[in-house]
Amino acid sequence: MALALDQAGLKTILVDVAAVLDQLEPSFDGRASAIAYSALRQWRALGLAEALEGVAQPIRRIVVTDGHAPGPGGGAAVTGRMCIQASDIEDAHRDEPLGWMLENRHIRMALDAALTRSNVTCLRPASIAAVQFETNRIEARLEDGRRVTARLAIGSEGRKSPLRVAAGLGANGWSYGQTGVVATVQLDRPHDGTAWQHFMPSGPLAILPLTQDRASLVWTERTSRAEALVTISDAAFESLLRRRFGDDIGQPSLIGARFAYPLSLQLSHSSTAKRLALVGDSAHGVHPISGQGLNLGLKDVAALAQVLSDAAKLGEDIGSPLVLDRYARWRRFDTAGSMLASDLFAKSFSNNNPLMRLARDAGLDAVNAMAPLRRLLAREAGGVTGDAPGLLLGQPLDEAAPPG
Repeated sequence: MALALDQAGLKTILVDVAAVLDQLEPSFDGRASAIAYSALRQWRALGLAEALEGVAQPIRRIVVTDGHAPGPGGGAAVTGRMCIQASDIEDAHRDEPLGWMLENRHIRMALDAALTRSNVTCLRPASIAAVQFETNRIEARLEDGRRVTARLAIGSEGRKSPLRVAAGLGANGWSYGQTGVVATVQLDRPHDGTAWQHFMPSGPLAILPLTQDRASLVWTERTSRAEALVTISDAAFESLLRRRFGDDIGQPSLIGARFAYPLSLQLSHSSTAKRLALVGDSAHGVHPISGQGLNLGLKDVAALAQVLSDAAKLGEDIGSPLVLDRYARWRRFDTAGSMLASDLFAKSFSNNNPLMRLARDAGLDAVNAMAPLRRLLAREAGGVTGDAPGLLLGQPLDEAAPPG
C-alpha cells in the first residue's frame, strides 16, 4: 500500500510494529502464498518484478479432489475430481500461468528493498499508542512519544487492527474449529507446477508447488488433532502425510519447522470510517480454502491506491467521506462474494455427510466436463473478474489518467 501511494506521488508514512530484521528471518512466518497473475502484474508495476520473478513458481494446473480419509493402505479414496489448466485462461491472458507461488520471506525481502529505494518514511519498529480522528486530519501518538499527522490513516495491521478498534468499528465472524498446519516438503519427483487440493472430512490438504520441486503444505485439521501434528516427530508426521498424498505427487520429506494457524472468518462492519480506510485482513479475513486471502487484500490495495491517486489529481481531500465511499463501494461486492464462496466451500467440503458428498462430487465432475465453467474459474483465480483496478492490469499509477 505504501509503495503504491508513493508511486502516486502521495507523501506516505509507514508505521510497522515488527522490526525489519525480524521480518526477514525464515522463521518469522514459514508460509508461502498463492499469488494471482493479476497480483504479480501489480507488483511488476510497483517495481518488484526483478526481485520476485526469479523465486516465483508458476502454477500451471490446479487439481481439486474430494476423498474419504485414508485407510490403512495409504492415499485417500477419491470420489470427485476437477482439473483447471493454464490453457483454460482466455486468449488475452494465455501468456500467463493460473497464478504463482511465493515464499513469504521472499516477498518481505523484495518489499523491504523497494521501500529503501522509495520516498516512504518508515517508522519501525513502532506502534501506535493512541489516535484521534478529527474533521480534517488524523493524529497518532506512538509509544515512544512521537506524533504523526495525516489526512488519512490506512489500517493494514491484520484482524486485530488497532486502527479499526480505535475508530470504533466492530467486526463479525466465527471460528471454524480448524487449524492450518503449514510446512515445506521436498518431493521425490517433479510437480510440474501443479497445485493440489485434497478435500478430507476434517478439512482440505493443499499441496502447493514451490521452486526446486518443493511444495508448501497447508494441512487443515480439527484444532485438537492439529496440535498433535505440530508436536509429533518428523518421522511420524511424514508417515501420516504420505498416507494422504497417495501416488499422485510422489513421497514428501519434511523441510524445516511446522507452523500452526487457527482458521476463522471475520468481516469488519465497514471498510471505512472517519479519516480511515481498511485493507487486507483489517477489513476481512477468510478461510484459506480458496487461496484468496492475500489476493483479496492486494485487490484492496489496487482499488484504494487508484481512488486516492485520482482524487489527488483532481485536487480533492483524499480523506473525505466522498472519496472513501468510492473505495468502499468498489470493493463491497467482490469482498462479500469472495467471503461467501470461501465460507460455503469450507463448510460444504469439511464434512462426511453422504448427501453433501454426493452433491459436491457431482459439482466437481460437472465443472471438470464444462470448458466455459473452467474458463470462468481460471479468470477468478487470476483476479481479473469484475472492474479490475489499473494496477492489477499492470498499469503504474503515475501513468494512469484521472477519471473523466
